Amino acid sequence: MNKTLIAFAVAAGTFSGAAMAQAEMSAAELAAKMDSMPSVYGNIQYVLKHTNVDGAGSTLEHADNGSTLGIKHDHEIAPGITGFFKLELEDINADDKAGSMGINGLDEAYIGVKGDSFGQVWVGSDDSIYERAVDEVAQFHEVGSDIGFNYDTGEGDMVQYMTPSFGGVTIGAAVQVNGDGDAQVSKKSYPWQLAAMYELDALELAFAVDSNDGGRPDGINNENSYGLRGSYNLDNLRLTASYETRKDVADVIGLMGVYTMGANQFALSYQLREDDTAAGDQNDTIILQALHNLSDHMYVYFEGYLSGSDDAGEYPLEGASGDKQSIASVGAVYYF
Repeated sequence: MNKTLIAFAVAAGTFSGAAMAQAEMSAAELAAKMDSMPSVYGNIQYVLKHTNVDGAGSTLEHADNGSTLGIKHDHEIAPGITGFFKLELEDINADDKAGSMGINGLDEAYIGVKGDSFGQVWVGSDDSIYERAVDEVAQFHEVGSDIGFNYDTGEGDMVQYMTPSFGGVTIGAAVQVNGDGDAQVSKKSYPWQLAAMYELDALELAFAVDSNDGGRPDGINNENSYGLRGSYNLDNLRLTASYETRKDVADVIGLMGVYTMGANQFALSYQLREDDTAAGDQNDTIILQALHNLSDHMYVYFEGYLSGSDDAGEYPLEGASGDKQSIASVGAVYYF
């Protein structure tokens, strides 16, 4: 073989090896950079909903049922201590571009630190300690129940803390800082929440209290809300019962069973609200859900609601109202 060709082949092989090593180093560096980037997630939710109110007629609506777009990130501050943040945006109105202003609202935004030894503390807008502890039945459904939220403290301006689990017991605390310039309140205030949660094998128990001291301008009283929840998991069946009470406002009872069978989920729930007034009006709702996971990123569902009330004007619709309401809805969600 020609010596020039041999020399060229050796040089080419040497250059290729160096180039490959450089490429491998760059790929590793790139992977490390990718790991340090925030995670982007989101969903588009559509629902077709038919609502009927006795004495007030019916409506049919195709709507965005809460599409969101978010980013989140965490990193190690020191061994055993992690910093994290989350930003989730909503009000996209993905069903009708003519009525959409793009992303027009905030759902969650917070920063915090967590560690195995001290738990986690976070500041910003997020689901409250009380909500996560006891409000499972009201929060579960896709379209949403008309019963629940027997407390006032919202999800903004929150400072929250959760302990690590001690033998299955977790304690949470939160305070909402309402300053002089907050438009949603009439005075400076610091409403607080406390919650205790216990888990042992299939059993979950939770108790929470909300002070409701937010100084709201609409005159709602600031009596404490107290809530209890118990849940039990039996293989593919989850059973949940909850009770919430607030003096001079209402008592709320929730019962729910959720059965999972492969890619399918079936849920039946019942909620009862009794107003703590002289009239003592009651309204209740039965909800049936059937949900099917088409894939790891998409599901479809049906939800049916039957509601009734002692108050003849409980359910407004199209300028009229009635005491009985039924809702039939089908929807689809794509998420990543």
